Amino acid sequence: MKRKGFIAGLLVFITLPMWAFSPLEKITKRKDKGFKISSGEGRLHGHLKLKGVNANILDVKISGKDTDGDLAIFEQTSLSQGRGTPLHIHNSQDEIFYVREGAYYFQVGDEKYDMTVGDSIFLPRKVPHAWTQKSETGKMTVIVQPAGKLEDFFVTMAALDHEPTQEEIKKIFADNDMDVIGPPLKLK
Repeated sequence: MKRKGFIAGLLVFITLPMWAFSPLEKITKRKDKGFKISSGEGRLHGHLKLKGVNANILDVKISGKDTDGDLAIFEQTSLSQGRGTPLHIHNSQDEIFYVREGAYYFQVGDEKYDMTVGDSIFLPRKVPHAWTQKSETGKMTVIVQPAGKLEDFFVTMAALDHEPTQEEIKKIFADNDMDVIGPPLKLK
């Protein structure tokens, strides 16, 4: 009988470290308190003034740090008419854009879309995509799942003390699990 108790105790002790790194542990340690981010505010970083790809303002609304990396939500205030992202892929994240103000032109794979207020678009991971701002100003909500390194990308682009070269932009994309595979999308 003592031997069975010893073996059972040993099995519990051995499996405890495996449980500590399981998805169940991730859920049980997750924060259980909500929070509010007011209109016109960014969580953790304040307003991020981007450089390079465009000169837009980005606010982190829900950080990947808030969700154990499961989700991130950003609000982008677009101030760069005729500018947008290069054609790129996210290796590990899906993106959803919801246009709140203004107009945009998107490419997802080989398809191109005109987007206006109230439109949403889904950009699957590993599918080339780009967008360009059509209107003078605009605003989009951007949802990324899982959060990945996109927040770090935005923080890096905002922290630059100069306008980056195309090579620097490609490296910053690559450092954040994205690959630039083509030029920005031209307006039609």
